[in-house]
Amino acid sequence: MTDFDKTLETGDDTKITTRRGVRSFVIRQGRMTDGQKKAYERGWSRYGLSREQGVIDPREVFGREAWLNLEIGFGMGKSLADMAEARPEQDFIGVEVHQPGVGALLKEIEERQLENIRIYSIDANDVIDLCLPDASLDRVLIFFPDPWPKKKHHKRRLIQHDFIQRIRHKLRVGGILHMATDWENYAEHMLEVMAESEGFVNSREEGGYSPRPEDRPVTKFEKRGENLGHGVWDLVFRRTN
Repeated sequence: MTDFDKTLETGDDTKITTRRGVRSFVIRQGRMTDGQKKAYERGWSRYGLSREQGVIDPREVFGREAWLNLEIGFGMGKSLADMAEARPEQDFIGVEVHQPGVGALLKEIEERQLENIRIYSIDANDVIDLCLPDASLDRVLIFFPDPWPKKKHHKRRLIQHDFIQRIRHKLRVGGILHMATDWENYAEHMLEVMAESEGFVNSREEGGYSPRPEDRPVTKFEKRGENLGHGVWDLVFRRTN
């Protein structure tokens, strides 16, 4: 079981209970817009999932058996909404602690009339440890996690050996772990971690980074970075055992 440390005020009357230990994210300040708040009020009871529900049965949650994706840290949610709209035959669970992002995604869900997305607004570690059955996921998506660029902060990076092994147990054998970052040093760190992680193989036979899969949307942030000459690195691995 997970030990919990304290409750944080997020600035919009929402409280988030955090885990003890090193956190890979910072609760960003900012309030939801009126549109996001209204979407949250209308949509959370239908599309939101909670820690208190315990281990879910995805078939009951979505009312069907389908390819199941988990995106950790969906930001403002547009890319997740794009993927869900483009793949109505698949189901998506998004995880994000930033409340304006949750409100923004609920607004996208409402406007696009999407039925194949559900949302957790808690630490991704708790989703993995407390909420998902083993071998239930077909794909895990981790796009542009906080790079924690200073060397003294590298221990805060989400992609670590322990985290990857816990992800592994939630993926089915043959399932996909897809990561992307625009920090070259973090990309190198990811490759190093994955090279030493049991039960995964690089989808590229020659190893190294993968071309951006067509089904990963290009974000405005990514486009802006590319215009400034920044690189983006995708890593795609499969669970082998």
